[in-house]
Amino acid sequence: MKACNQCGKCCINYSDGGLTASDEDIEGWEIFKPDIARYVRGGKLWFSPDTGEQLTRCPWLVQLDEKPSYGCSIYEDRPEDCRHYPVTINDMIKDDCEMIELKDLADRKQAQQTLDGLMMDSRPPLGG
Repeated sequence: MKACNQCGKCCINYSDGGLTASDEDIEGWEIFKPDIARYVRGGKLWFSPDTGEQLTRCPWLVQLDEKPSYGCSIYEDRPEDCRHYPVTINDMIKDDCEMIELKDLADRKQAQQTLDGLMMDSRPPLGG
């Protein structure tokens, strides 16, 4: 498995209505980051604070250079859904994640173990 190259595919694929915020996320944002909380409606992300309409892209996704390469301007405060992604190798394949290598496709069980190791600071292992 390659290192993340910040292609942004995961953020782009899920930021138009596919994400939710945990109660803990919302509570923390309301107290400490009201600028983030403004984009939440009924536990769902990302809505325009002006119109209430679902945004088509995360307002915190920033393009870093021409490659394109992307970053998260709220990385330390990002929602649980973002902290936990990717959960499975199948998620990564479906989303055309650029971290996947041919060897990962050949041995998905090992690739899942590698992924769980990489994500151990962000989420529980698959099934745990």
